[in-house]
Amino acid sequence: MNVVTNLYDPAYHDGIIAVAILIGTIAVAYLIQRALFAFLERAYSKNDNGIIAALLRRAAPPAGFAFPLLAALIAIPDLTFPPDVDAVLVRMTAIATVIAVAWGIIASIGLYADLVKHRYKLDVEDNLRARQVETRIDILGRTAVTVVVLIAFALAAMEFPTVRVLGTTLLASAGVAGIVLGIAARPLFENLIAGVQLALAQPIRIDDVVIVEGEYGHIEQIASTFVIVRIWDQRRMVLPLTYFIEKPFQNWTRTGSALMGTVFLYVDYSVPLQSLRDFLPKLLETEPKWDGAVSGIQVTDAKESTVELRVLVSARNSADLFDLRCNVRERLIAYLHQNHPTALPTTRQMAMGSLSVSSAPPESGATTPPSS
Repeated sequence: MNVVTNLYDPAYHDGIIAVAILIGTIAVAYLIQRALFAFLERAYSKNDNGIIAALLRRAAPPAGFAFPLLAALIAIPDLTFPPDVDAVLVRMTAIATVIAVAWGIIASIGLYADLVKHRYKLDVEDNLRARQVETRIDILGRTAVTVVVLIAFALAAMEFPTVRVLGTTLLASAGVAGIVLGIAARPLFENLIAGVQLALAQPIRIDDVVIVEGEYGHIEQIASTFVIVRIWDQRRMVLPLTYFIEKPFQNWTRTGSALMGTVFLYVDYSVPLQSLRDFLPKLLETEPKWDGAVSGIQVTDAKESTVELRVLVSARNSADLFDLRCNVRERLIAYLHQNHPTALPTTRQMAMGSLSVSSAPPESGATTPPSS
């Protein structure tokens, strides 16, 4: 009977009409937002240096939520709803407003990061400054987003009376509850603090060359709670942020992207050192990956049957240095084969009071003495 009575109640019909008008207003606002951003994207697609595209990309998702919300906030005061529906709408609009503001702040943080990264490029020879800025922006930006999300979640949850009462109860018994919550949230806050330390002190940066856990790789990503290291063979090592605060590691590009590398050769005692030293500059002049800064040959050890030579070379970055070292090693061995074959490792044996020498040239590219 009550259901039938409600069907003929004028207030019931007014409520249905008000809900229909509200839904229609929200739909129209959403369509306007989509049409506006589509027009802007088309208008600036040809004459854009990347800034407008970043602005539209960051603004489109929160605008798709804010336009309907703004239309609903404008329409609700002029519509008549049943008391129970009106209370629900007030709570929903309050939560939606918190979400819209938080989403706008997060989009602004992302837009600022995009603009900074657009100014500083990583694909240049000396990208130290770009790596410093991008690392700081990434870490502080993610930390700020985490803080905004936590605050927005707390404000939205406080709109529910049961959650508000629970929060008051926890504050009243802050002793035990505070300890429990502190222990539970310890990993989160440890990583947040570690992230801020990494952003300010910058022991590592994006694209740094590092040796971690005995592995050679590049810093590929610094997230809110972990760091991804891209190993030379394309594997990924995932480490917590706190690792780079608490444990030792090697950073080869801490002060610049240029690196100095070594090539070790094991040759016979009869090796003509001056001839090799004269050949090395000619070799490096034909290598485009040599940066012209460092070159040289040193005798670093004298073993029982071989002499250890260390060849020093330098390159603009780690990728060039690896290729340069391989090329220099290969061409030096080929030079010895062609011009001084007796300088390659040999095995000497005493037979019947005379000295016999057997040549034992290493395989091309070998950098360790042959096994006897």
